Amino acid sequence: MDFSKQVAIVSGANRGLGKQLALELLARGAKVYAGARNPESVDLPGAIPLRLDVTNPESVAAAVEIARDATVLINNAGSWTGASLLAGRLEDIHVEFDTHVFGTLSMMRAFAPVIEQNGGGSILNILSALSWVNIGSEGAYSAAKSAQWAVTNALRLELAPKNIRVTGLHVGFMDTDMTAGVQAPKSSPADIARIAIDGIEAGLYEIVADDISRQVQQGLAGGVAALYPDLA
Repeated sequence: MDFSKQVAIVSGANRGLGKQLALELLARGAKVYAGARNPESVDLPGAIPLRLDVTNPESVAAAVEIARDATVLINNAGSWTGASLLAGRLEDIHVEFDTHVFGTLSMMRAFAPVIEQNGGGSILNILSALSWVNIGSEGAYSAAKSAQWAVTNALRLELAPKNIRVTGLHVGFMDTDMTAGVQAPKSSPADIARIAIDGIEAGLYEIVADDISRQVQQGLAGGVAALYPDLA
């Protein structure tokens, strides 16, 4: 994929990984729509700020009308409530699923016809190592990311005949505002953005971006005993 000929829309592009993804795309010559709930918060010279709330169907529909030349969709918008599935507020659990699962699904359903009409292209869903494993008691995020992974796998099959490649990016903790309170090794968002765009450019279906994600992926074959040794 030659990004100098692509038109990309990135959700959650006003900060963190989303901003770095937009910067990487711009550096490679792509036209970029930078989606954010508050477009005034987008500070990306060369990008087109776009009002976008992935949890609001009317906002998604309005974005489609503006970005009708899109060939690349990056579903990066995320949330982190820290909610426990057992003890957390149901409202917080809904936030996680509305953003990561239904928000991603809404964007893919809305933009897939646009990308197909424009000759095909790519969709990248920002997943997580926590799509595969849960840590601590903050299960709402992991459960939502796991469901987002399932959506990615399902729509990959449905969209392949339409010349749309669906890629999933798995990554551990990154040094962003969302993980400011997390005490763990963190990757640079700029490095992950470069790995992600390289992966799309290479036509990969799955991008495992860091050592933590690779270790978790390898543990999947070992089942519960490998992923949760304390339960063995």
